[in-house]
Amino acid sequence: MHQGIATVTDLSENGCFVLSGGTVEVKELIWLEIELPEGELLRFWTEVVDAAYEIGFALRFNSGNEDATFIETVFVSDSRKLE
Repeated sequence: MHQGIATVTDLSENGCFVLSGGTVEVKELIWLEIELPEGELLRFWTEVVDAAYEIGFALRFNSGNEDATFIETVFVSDSRKLE
């Protein structure tokens, strides 16, 4: 098991891209924690859907928890923007 710090980009209600030099396999399950600018942590089970060698990997959110609902709400609401 490996734990690391990376940058999340291209965040959507379905998943995100993670900039990381780590090696992953398509269909691999990853526990992802995203720290918001306010310090709040969002936690998800995700699945690798694509990998770009030495660049990063694309993840799809698998968990149906309240953090997934929070992400959906962010993209529906005009009053809150992710920066």
